[in-house]
Amino acid sequence: MESLRRTFRLLTYNKVGFIGLLGVIFFVLMAFVGPYFVPLDTKTKVDKIYEPPSKTFWLGTDSEGRDIFSQIVHGGKDVLVVAFLAGIISTTIAVVLGSLSALAGGGVDGLIMALADIVLTIPQFPLLAVLAGLVKFNNVTLLAVILGVLSWPALTRAIRAQVLSLREREFVEAARALDLGTKHIILKEILPNMMSYIAINLIFAMTAAIYAQVGLVFLGLVPFSGHNWGVMLSLAWTRGAIFFKDSLWYIMSPVAAIALFQLSLISFTRLLEEIFNPRLRTSV
Repeated sequence: MESLRRTFRLLTYNKVGFIGLLGVIFFVLMAFVGPYFVPLDTKTKVDKIYEPPSKTFWLGTDSEGRDIFSQIVHGGKDVLVVAFLAGIISTTIAVVLGSLSALAGGGVDGLIMALADIVLTIPQFPLLAVLAGLVKFNNVTLLAVILGVLSWPALTRAIRAQVLSLREREFVEAARALDLGTKHIILKEILPNMMSYIAINLIFAMTAAIYAQVGLVFLGLVPFSGHNWGVMLSLAWTRGAIFFKDSLWYIMSPVAAIALFQLSLISFTRLLEEIFNPRLRTSV
């Protein structure tokens, strides 16, 4: 019981970070549990186009009289899945290559850094636009893999710098003296000391993936398979919703959902900093 109270005090120590955590939990529950309780409104209702929020339609209706709230609930799953998978993929690649580059040195370091420099010089969004013409992004996993594979170089260089600093510490020198091997040094000695940095950069990678996928969908470079907030924005634009004064809720609802989820993630990083770095907080 005491451990639960201590954990709760730790989570609530940073109020902004705790609110961010609650926001992340809210969006995850809404995206993955909400669709079981809120059916998607697909019926066109000509007499209810662009209605304002009401007891029946919490966020009003769209250009076809369909409930916007149901679209927001059903439109979050793909966005969150792509963001999480892309963030995990890019962060994993960066951690592995950055650590290996710093510890191996020599030709391995030069080769990895050269590869990172090459990928960094390629403009990511235009490349995604070209790939969209060659490959059909018809499932979220494929899109997440491509976003993750293209997003690792900057973090790799940062991880390399962190490892170069950590490898001079006494505990790493002791592990080398005991001949514990590179795998042990990376997994047991170095990574635990970089967890806060890695976790926070995972969040940043997720936010970047969200903007990338929503941008691709908005520009029509990704097929409109399923429902997500980017599709809502694209349809609002192509159907001329911006020219109707009553369409504010239709346009702003997906924008607000994306912005609030991003804000929750960024706020959550403040809590992660204090969880992984006790020096940033007093006794809990």
